[in-house]
Amino acid sequence: MSPILLRPVREQLEHDRVIRLLQAKYKRKFDVAINPGNEQGTPVMVGQSPWYPDLVLLSTERGRKVLGVIEVETAESVNKVEAMAQWATLARLRGAFHLYVPTSMIDVARQLCVDLQILVGELWAYTAIADQVRFTLVQRTPRPGEEKTPPSVRTPPRRTPVERVRQGRPAAGRATRRAAPAAGARRSGGKATASRGAAAARKKASRPARAQKRK
Repeated sequence: MSPILLRPVREQLEHDRVIRLLQAKYKRKFDVAINPGNEQGTPVMVGQSPWYPDLVLLSTERGRKVLGVIEVETAESVNKVEAMAQWATLARLRGAFHLYVPTSMIDVARQLCVDLQILVGELWAYTAIADQVRFTLVQRTPRPGEEKTPPSVRTPPRRTPVERVRQGRPAAGRATRRAAPAAGARRSGGKATASRGAAAARKKASRPARAQKRK
């Protein structure tokens, strides 16, 4: 609960209900501690001062390291005073800072973060419809150092003269193999020409013999 704000009873009930729904949502990945209403069960240290965010995301390991904090706001608590007092302080923590605000106040919350230079890891909007609450991720901002660097373009390594010669050998071999069938075709063509010439010579030799028989 905000230390500088006293919410109307109806808004406080809705605020605490959203906190418990988020506890069920995040407990799949974290050990989640909550501080609804006036409860101050799990603090986080900002400098030398303890603060009590609405939700504290802890590691499931033995050390129970603080991995992030979550603040849930209502329409009354989305204002500049609240942003300067709470959002700016919690955003300085090493872990992630997530902010949940009503859908009707999402533009106001975003503008406050821009004006006050508050780094919010995830900005969510929630809408209460009857007994259900719907959550919508509006904006995700990576912390410094978390941006994914694009993969460097790999340039092909330079080839040495030996590698170039080796790569040229198969091409020369293919050219030699292609030239071999052509040479064989020329040889077979020469054999066919020689056989035709011998046949013509035999025909010429046989003509005088036929003429002598007629006489």
